[in-house]
Amino acid sequence: MRMDAADQTELMESRYVRRNDPKTDTLIFPLHPAWWSRPYEYEWARQFARPSDVVLDAACGISHPFKFWLAEQCQEVHACDWDDRILSEEAIRLDIISDFGEEAARDFPEFYLAKLHRAQANLAQLPYETSTFDRVFCISVLEHLDTGTMLRAFREFARVMKPDGRLIATFDVPEMRPDLLETIMAVTGLTIDGKLSVEEPEDAIWSDMYGTPIRCFRAVIRKS
Repeated sequence: MRMDAADQTELMESRYVRRNDPKTDTLIFPLHPAWWSRPYEYEWARQFARPSDVVLDAACGISHPFKFWLAEQCQEVHACDWDDRILSEEAIRLDIISDFGEEAARDFPEFYLAKLHRAQANLAQLPYETSTFDRVFCISVLEHLDTGTMLRAFREFARVMKPDGRLIATFDVPEMRPDLLETIMAVTGLTIDGKLSVEEPEDAIWSDMYGTPIRCFRAVIRKS
C-alpha cells in the first residue's frame, strides 16, 4: 500500500514520539514490557526498510529483534554491537531465553542468523567500506555515548552511508538534546532530512523507570 504525500511527510518529520503514534507490541517476539519506547520506535523505523536495501543495524543489541526482522525484509543486512556476544549464535540464543523465554528461543528460525552479517564493532570506528549502506538504523543508542564518541559515530554513519542513504535514529531525552541536533549535524557532514520539531508536545511518550522522566525522539538524517 502506497503512502500519500501527507503520510510520507509525517513519517519523515524528526520529532518527539507521541502516544497516538503507531506501535507494534510484537516484532519477531512479544516485546519486553520494560522496553517502553521500542513498540513505537520499531514500528516507525521499519517503514524505512526496502527489499532492495543494504542496511546496518548499528549497536543492534544481542536479543533485540529489529535486526532479525530486517533480515526478512532487506537484500543484505549487517548488524554490529560493542558486545562480542553478537558473534556467538549460542550467546544470542541464551540472551533470547533471558529476555523472551525458552519457547521464543526454541522457535527462533535459523534463517535469521544465517542471513545476518554480524560484527563486533565500536560505532566510532565502523568496519565497513565507504558508501556501503542505503539505510543505517540506530535505535535507542546515542544517549549512551559520551559527546566525543557520539560525534565520531555520526561521522562514521556519514562515511558508510551511500550518497542517497538515510540514518534512521531514535534516542532518549534529556540524555541527548534535540535542540542540539542541527549543531551536531553541521560538524559531522549530516543534515536533518525533512522537518525538525524540537518543542516537546503534551502527549510525548515518557517513562520514569530510571528515576527521572525520559522522553523518546526520532530523527531522519541524510548526508549534507
